[in-house]
Amino acid sequence: MRSTMPDFPLTLQHFLWRATTLFPTKEIVTRRESSRHRYTYAQFGQRVAQLAHALKELGVGAGDRVGTLAWNNYRHLELYFAVPGAGAVLHTLNPRLFPEHLQYVINDAEDKVIFVDASILPALQRIADDIKGVKHFVVMTDGPSPDGQLKPMLSYEDLLSGRPTSYPWPQIDERDAAAMCYTSGTTGKPKGVVYSHRSSVLHSFGIAIGGGIGLQESDSILPIVPMFHANAWGLPYAATMLGAKQVFADRFLDPVSLTELIRDEAVTFSAGVPSVWIPLLQHLDKTGTDLHGLRMFVGGSALSAGLYDGLTRHGIDTNQGWGMTETSPVAAVATIKSAMKDTDPKAIRLKQGLPLAGVELRLADVDSGRPVAWDGKSVGEIQVRGPWVTAGYYRGVDADRFTADGWLRTGDVANVDSEGYAQIVDRTKDLVKSGGEWISSVELESAIMGHPKVLEAAVIGVPHPKWTERPVAYVVAKPEFKGALTQEEILEYLRPLVAKWWLPDEVRFIDEIPKTSVGKFDKKVIREQARQAPAIVRPSE
Repeated sequence: MRSTMPDFPLTLQHFLWRATTLFPTKEIVTRRESSRHRYTYAQFGQRVAQLAHALKELGVGAGDRVGTLAWNNYRHLELYFAVPGAGAVLHTLNPRLFPEHLQYVINDAEDKVIFVDASILPALQRIADDIKGVKHFVVMTDGPSPDGQLKPMLSYEDLLSGRPTSYPWPQIDERDAAAMCYTSGTTGKPKGVVYSHRSSVLHSFGIAIGGGIGLQESDSILPIVPMFHANAWGLPYAATMLGAKQVFADRFLDPVSLTELIRDEAVTFSAGVPSVWIPLLQHLDKTGTDLHGLRMFVGGSALSAGLYDGLTRHGIDTNQGWGMTETSPVAAVATIKSAMKDTDPKAIRLKQGLPLAGVELRLADVDSGRPVAWDGKSVGEIQVRGPWVTAGYYRGVDADRFTADGWLRTGDVANVDSEGYAQIVDRTKDLVKSGGEWISSVELESAIMGHPKVLEAAVIGVPHPKWTERPVAYVVAKPEFKGALTQEEILEYLRPLVAKWWLPDEVRFIDEIPKTSVGKFDKKVIREQARQAPAIVRPSE
């Protein structure tokens, strides 16, 4: 028996219609060099239509890739809707990639047009001679396009000027590509993930509901996570769907600017990686600023106990989740079940959480692939599937990342407790195997960052003649304790917290932990540093 329900297409065009029709006066605010740009959803919708007309004139057709090299701002948001709404594919480019990786993803995706913020133009000009397929470069600036070696180079505002403020949006198949994003390329070349309209719509529903991140129309939403990184975790689409106020920081991510923006624009929800929130916490501690009522979502790297405690101290309701580019990206959130309302929230928030409605999760043994029990102790690789989890990479590369029965092998190692809460202990490539047993670098890092004198810490495994590998910790002391923190202090702090054989063989103090293009600890760089300066071998305890 078939239902009576129509096959109504799930496309991002609906979100644009809903926001501009039902919430025309709600604001979209962007931090600028010396002021703030603000306009309404009604004005936003008109400019999106003008941009769609401009794309058509530039020769952009159905399925064509349109690259964006831009910060979080209102023009980037316009591209988020005009490009897929017109039937083309939004390809967000990461300006922090190595030049060779940026060149590779532009050429691999076969971008036809690239829109670039004026402040990022030099990154594109460095590889201009090596990107052959791009027909037009459009500079997003208030004035005329600056002179440069990119030809032809157009001005975004000139391109929109005088065009009609409505557009005959085409009928789109919900399974057509809406956007694509490449992995950061920490191992090998970046890999493309292609999101459909359907997957983007369902992901927006998944994160907006109460069992997800939990967003509503009354929120003022500030995504710190870059719009070039997995579509800013889907927040621009979800916020537009709801008709919520949106606030963008552009490239101004220093703690003073962020604090002012949060307070002035009455931000109720923000999201970003720990490397953004750590300096913000330092600023809050220094100034005594109270951000009571702010809800903060942490992802990209594990939320440490020290960061959670510090943000909570300033009245911030801190939560975290888990996901990756391949999962659109949010796949799990540390929401608290009603039956666990009397449980210490910290014990739950420090886990990556429950799979979102629509996502299925299982654990597989790292060595054998056999199922692993959900007992809160046994660990295995997370495997997931769902309507916004990719079933393959663009051009079919790395097919071995997917099981024969259709699950994504994530590379994240975790345990899952009897309530269904996942807690990641490491990446498969970052686990330290010592004497045949696994040591979690993530758990060690979190424990070390609980030390009151520690700002950041990263742990890697280094070769050992007896134990195969042993952990070495790289530690950044807080500014006031630089030169005054010792290895023995760290080890003494850790002794009651971890097993004796988990204690690092060495603690190395450095000025800064290397970061990837999206703000995660770059252990590839740390391992290279370790190879150049071999660890001291000491008897493990």
